Amino acid sequence: MHVLVTGGSSGIGAATALAYARTGADVTISYNTGADRAAEVVERIQATGVRGAAVHLDLEDHATIAPAVAQAGPVDALVANAVRWGNVQPGSVAFEDVPAAEWSAMMHANVVGNALLAGAVLPEMRRRKWGRIVLVSSGIGEEGVPGPGPYGTAKMALHGMARALAWEAGRDGILVNVAVAGLTVTGVRPFPQEVLDRLAARTPTRRLSTADDMAALIVFLGSAANHNLTGEIIRDGSNAGRSAHAL
Repeated sequence: MHVLVTGGSSGIGAATALAYARTGADVTISYNTGADRAAEVVERIQATGVRGAAVHLDLEDHATIAPAVAQAGPVDALVANAVRWGNVQPGSVAFEDVPAAEWSAMMHANVVGNALLAGAVLPEMRRRKWGRIVLVSSGIGEEGVPGPGPYGTAKMALHGMARALAWEAGRDGILVNVAVAGLTVTGVRPFPQEVLDRLAARTPTRRLSTADDMAALIVFLGSAANHNLTGEIIRDGSNAGRSAHAL
């Protein structure tokens, strides 16, 4: 099995790439800026005894998508984890003051970019009558945060994309689902411990998920262990602790 994990140089993407490698899958990760971090992840992938590689892919530069997929080779499972975070931080500006350019850039990368990415792997999956696609979303899309909304809006668009793809590709043996991350402890974007503790206390398990927890969910959805689950929105347990006003 060969897996392509976009945004695989850190956080959830790196954890997912390594989790796949431990199952015996060959893994290619993509990176945008972080070539050194990507190389380190590839070394850890290869240390498990499988093939690992890294390719450059920038969701904002659509011309990089098809070459990256071609370089990766035939893909059995795609994990669309890469994201454009945006230049407008939640709470920093009123909704009506978000520039049109920011809306366009967010949709161009996170929606159109991921649609083109899925389109690039689909022909080979259709030919072999088997494939798995996992789109990584965020609880912010469903619950929102005060202030600008481009990021959450773009993430919600992935939910509609998965439903469309599930119907479009299901007869060819391709299953498409969304894994929704809540506030995940990755170390990439640190939060004050008191905030983490408050959110963890509001979850059923009294803890927030780690990158490895999300990776386990993604690997299940994007593997042969998933027999017929498609078009679904699967929320990680950390989502139970999120609130639009918690942060």
